Amino acid sequence: MSDGEISDVPTNLAVPKTNATLTVRIIKSFEFRTERSLVLHNVNLETTTVGQLKEMARQAVQTQPGWKPYRNIVLDTLKLYTKAHGSKTSNLIINLDHDDWILDDDSKTLANCGFENETEVSCFNRDLYEQFKLHPETKWEG
Repeated sequence: MSDGEISDVPTNLAVPKTNATLTVRIIKSFEFRTERSLVLHNVNLETTTVGQLKEMARQAVQTQPGWKPYRNIVLDTLKLYTKAHGSKTSNLIINLDHDDWILDDDSKTLANCGFENETEVSCFNRDLYEQFKLHPETKWEG
């Protein structure tokens, strides 16, 4: 491809799995739709495990500026939100369907879980999620 040409290769396939960018949606409250996105660059999907990604998210919340309101939440669960160029859920905070997208095996690599460049994943407290699923009502005013 020469200079000035635009590639038709999707961004999720153009970047190697050893150098991916992920967005982790850190969820504080399902009812109030309180979430903040943590963007992680240069993640090796072939060697990084689900457990390591959880720990990366927890460390960022505990140590990076601007995360203080999130520091009292126990972040113990990851769930796939969407892949690049994939369809998104109508729920703005988390997809309530597809509980099979919850990443329960901390030893699996992200590549084995189907992660690609620009994958979005939600990080949250499992107990709060289960409570919200029973009564999925939001308490914010639009």
